[in-house]
Amino acid sequence: MNKSAMIVKEFIGLALIAMFFYLFLFVDFQGFSFEMPKRFLNVNTIFLSIVLEAIPFILLGVFVSALIQTFVSEELVKRFLPKNAIIALLPAALLGAIFPICECAIVPVVRRLIKKGMPLHVGVVLLVGAPILNPVVFASTYYAFQSTTEIVYARMGLAFVISIVMGLIMYLLFKNRNQLKWSKDELIGRMKAEEALKDVGKIKSTLFHASDEFFEMGKYLIIGALIASLFQTFLDRSILMELGSNETTSPAIMMAFGFILSLCSEADAFVAASFGGTFSAGSLIAFLVYGPMIDLKNTFMLFAFFKAKFVVTFVIVVTIVVYVSVLVYQQILL
Repeated sequence: MNKSAMIVKEFIGLALIAMFFYLFLFVDFQGFSFEMPKRFLNVNTIFLSIVLEAIPFILLGVFVSALIQTFVSEELVKRFLPKNAIIALLPAALLGAIFPICECAIVPVVRRLIKKGMPLHVGVVLLVGAPILNPVVFASTYYAFQSTTEIVYARMGLAFVISIVMGLIMYLLFKNRNQLKWSKDELIGRMKAEEALKDVGKIKSTLFHASDEFFEMGKYLIIGALIASLFQTFLDRSILMELGSNETTSPAIMMAFGFILSLCSEADAFVAASFGGTFSAGSLIAFLVYGPMIDLKNTFMLFAFFKAKFVVTFVIVVTIVVYVSVLVYQQILL
């Protein structure tokens, strides 16, 4: 794309943003006689709530990603990881416990770490474990389930074990072969961008990387949030509620809820608590564990930046592992 075309594209984008803010702040639509169907208003409300809930964490993720790009070298990543692929799984799971990052933000962070030399299976451990194991999620879950703290500890314990199991399975399947998606245009564009940033200070470089990453991730967040809001509005939940009384099917139903609702892991515990009178403890745990590991919006992000075969395999494996883990937990401890 030549320079004049890029300027026109940026101008159109800025004009659309300016028009949106003008309409939002200064135009009163109450005088219009057109009435939008309530269901579509509901789609709009849910869509905005998902996007507004996710954007702060996306910003956190892209800034962490940009800091890693600017200040963390490939040698530093390799130095702090154990050489043995299996032994590296445990410290990766422990690292996930101190990352204050939800599933909205973990994708750009893991992608950047893999680019910096982190093995794929270690990245998978972070991708699966960090959105649940971090202290913010523990605190929100504990607050939501103060009367049933076993759900809190079950969520954390299962997430820790599953993250290690996922890392091991993905290592056996892919042997750390490169699974990042790179197009020819992207490679050429990034090489030019890196050249342009060589003479720029580290702070400016961090801001440039963060802005590029934010707009790159943002479009997939919007697509995922729109589809999630459509599902939430038009899906007949009464059928799912009827299936929720069965011990075998209810965890699967709540996993489907977790995938479709696409809630942020810092807030999903309060939604899960509202289902307490309808679903079993095991199914609530399935909801709390599966949703942050894979949902609609981060599935779009994964497809955008990882190879399709890897993403499909990841989704299938994490679904099977979580479902089987919850069934085993129900049989042994509930």
